[in-house]
Amino acid sequence: MKEFHLLLFYGSSIFPECILIFGLFLLLVIDFISDQKKTTWFYFISLTSLVLSIAVLLFQWREEPTISFFGNFQTNNFNKIFRFLILLCSTLCIPLSVEYIQCTEMAVTEFLSFILTATLGGMFLCGANDLATIFVALECLSLCSYLLSGYTKRDVRSNEAIMKYLLMGGTSSSILVYGLSWLYGLSGGEVELQEIANGLINTQMYNSPGIWIALLSITVGIAFKLSLVPFHQWTPDVYEGSPTPVVAFISVISKVAASALATRIFDFIFYFSLNEWHLLLEILAILSMILGNLIAITQTSIKRMLAYSSIGQIGYILIGIIDRDSNNGYASMITYMLLYIFMNLGTFACIVLFSLRTGTDNIRDYAGLYMKDPFSALSLSLCLLSLGGIPPLAGFFGKLYLFWCGWQAGSYLLVSIGLFMSVISIYYYLKIIKLLMTERNKEITPHVQNYRLASSISKNYIEFSMIVCVIASTLLGIVMNPIVAIAQDTLF
Repeated sequence: MKEFHLLLFYGSSIFPECILIFGLFLLLVIDFISDQKKTTWFYFISLTSLVLSIAVLLFQWREEPTISFFGNFQTNNFNKIFRFLILLCSTLCIPLSVEYIQCTEMAVTEFLSFILTATLGGMFLCGANDLATIFVALECLSLCSYLLSGYTKRDVRSNEAIMKYLLMGGTSSSILVYGLSWLYGLSGGEVELQEIANGLINTQMYNSPGIWIALLSITVGIAFKLSLVPFHQWTPDVYEGSPTPVVAFISVISKVAASALATRIFDFIFYFSLNEWHLLLEILAILSMILGNLIAITQTSIKRMLAYSSIGQIGYILIGIIDRDSNNGYASMITYMLLYIFMNLGTFACIVLFSLRTGTDNIRDYAGLYMKDPFSALSLSLCLLSLGGIPPLAGFFGKLYLFWCGWQAGSYLLVSIGLFMSVISIYYYLKIIKLLMTERNKEITPHVQNYRLASSISKNYIEFSMIVCVIASTLLGIVMNPIVAIAQDTLF
């Protein structure tokens, strides 16, 4: 009864999460009692709960910051924008999975349950205010991601992906917890983020050797989650072996949630070690931007290419985290992350359609797609050009704002490398687009020659997400000022 009164008292702060929990419960109940399962209802319930959660979150936008559940959960505009981004990722990813699930005959209810549970874990991670809640929320997100990556059990590559993901993810979580335990001890037994910072001052441990161990361990743990070089080894194999809709999901939600965790931990706890964690992140950003983009050039699988491309992209995003002391550092990071969600998911929507029609993800097999499916070829081209930062697409304005803020903050080396690597990325994006637009019959692969457009209703779900992402990737740059103003309003 005490827990019930506690939920009623603090429930408004996690009302969006409560809607998702109710939707998850309803999904399981209907699956249990229904004899003739209509999968349309499962998708409808999942999408409705996600959309309602977004609506409630937007309605709560102007509410005052609160700390609820005895300090376990914090609500402010900063974590609300990250919770919104996570909900947006899930809402766009579910339509991508409709036809894929039908073709592979995967269990719908379990798949959607894992998606909603991972979304819940990511949302709680964004607002977690103590060490225990951070770990539980992170593992909730991670465990569901592991299960999703190995969801096609009969596929050898999927089994390989889940094993590598599980082993590397477990290792990173262990290292992260080791760093958190050092913070607990050095602060005198405190678990809340702000209290840990105060405890480090009271115990005079904020400049001790132990704090460097904690900083290094936490940085390594977060770097694994963000796929930063040299902790990226699992990423290309998981991207290649996992179901494509799952890759689309984990490629964005893990980055959003881990970025929210990184900004809050570094900003609150390691404020006195500003130069040290700046240096660590600068090294990781430089390595990720350089190696991610250079290795992407050599890839023959489009999913592996996007894996290395995402490593380079998170290197750009780190520029905003590093420049947190500038007026626009975090705002530029949030703005670019919003645009990256649309660009990345739009690209994966096109890949899902192509792989379902042809059964291949080899880049060479895309040759001549424009002749058979102009809409998909044009959509994929626009999303890739936006990822590369070609004007006047949204990705160009996002990178321009991100690099400009970095330059204003004095990160000249990071911005210079970022600009040069962006030019390199345009090369391998244009190489794919050239293949898409070829009209030479001798270069068109048998996969494209036998390509058949489907007329099923499920295809419309994928095209819905594709259209939304393509429009956003193309036109959001026109309305950059309102987006930047909203992002700046989130700073804590």
